[in-house]
Amino acid sequence: MQALQLVARERLTLVEQTLPPVVPAHCARLKMAYVTLNHLDLFGYRGMAFAKRTLPLTVGAEGVGRVVSVGTDSDLDLIGRAMAIYPSFFCGRCPACVKGRENLCSQSGGVMGFHRHGVAADFVDVPVSMLVPVPDGVELAHAACVPVTFATVYHMLVDNARLERGESILVQAGGSGIGSTAIRLARHLGASVFATVGSNDKAEKTRALGADHVINYRQQRFLREVRELTGKRGVDVVFEHVGADTWEESLLSLALGGRLVICGSTTGVEAKTNLMALFNQHIHVFGSFGAPLSGLEASMRLMRDGIEPVIDSILPLEDFERGLARLRRREVFGKIVIEMRPE
Repeated sequence: MQALQLVARERLTLVEQTLPPVVPAHCARLKMAYVTLNHLDLFGYRGMAFAKRTLPLTVGAEGVGRVVSVGTDSDLDLIGRAMAIYPSFFCGRCPACVKGRENLCSQSGGVMGFHRHGVAADFVDVPVSMLVPVPDGVELAHAACVPVTFATVYHMLVDNARLERGESILVQAGGSGIGSTAIRLARHLGASVFATVGSNDKAEKTRALGADHVINYRQQRFLREVRELTGKRGVDVVFEHVGADTWEESLLSLALGGRLVICGSTTGVEAKTNLMALFNQHIHVFGSFGAPLSGLEASMRLMRDGIEPVIDSILPLEDFERGLARLRRREVFGKIVIEMRPE
């Protein structure tokens, strides 16, 4: 088998490996079909690790494949089924896991492709507890976007922000993988959508997704536009993942009692905060990382019902690094999906 590994900072190599003859107990072996690119992959590629890790490391945090064999004490009926892989290891025993909040596991073994070997390999062995079935009728390239992207957005908007029909939301970087997904999910939930983008081309595509108001942040100040378009009221929810560049004005874009939910900080980890606005406006801030297993399951049901991710392009495994470069330059609209090698 082959695996795409990070062997040094900003250096990927396709490595030949010996496929272990036996699948570990309580695990399943998947023949990978698709993996996707995320900023998490870019952070790891650039050496921005948030915990100890050992190189070489197989990359890829998000993907889908078919079960080809199982270990002892695993259900033989799993063989042949398409499965998405939960992106981080969890213990299943701590209070958070027992409550179904696996993304808050206190004994987490780390994120695949970042702390532990990931999914960009011909075959991957993972615990059966980390597998989420792909419903019939859902394309595998779409299902590959569930574990990190779609489920993260679902957890942010449904579990944390509790976005409701008739409310308004500002989605930052609407052309990104999670931004475009947030627009589609917010529209499905019945919200009015404001979105920021960095080019006129992305603005047209974002309107086509269903955004009611699109703001080119290179030409307009989004805070001013939001306040004007809402009669100075502001929006009910802000979907943040940009970080330092947008943080202060994102908070000021909120209506009284508004909610800001954030899952990333691609432009920096420190930002100025107007504390008086925070408490005077009764603002609620939710930090959100990943999603519980239930979020992946709910996302699969939404895909089955027709709420699909936006696919920028599907590239071969050999172009993984080129895809990261495009992600770094923000030359994407939606998700870059990597097609693994057929048998």
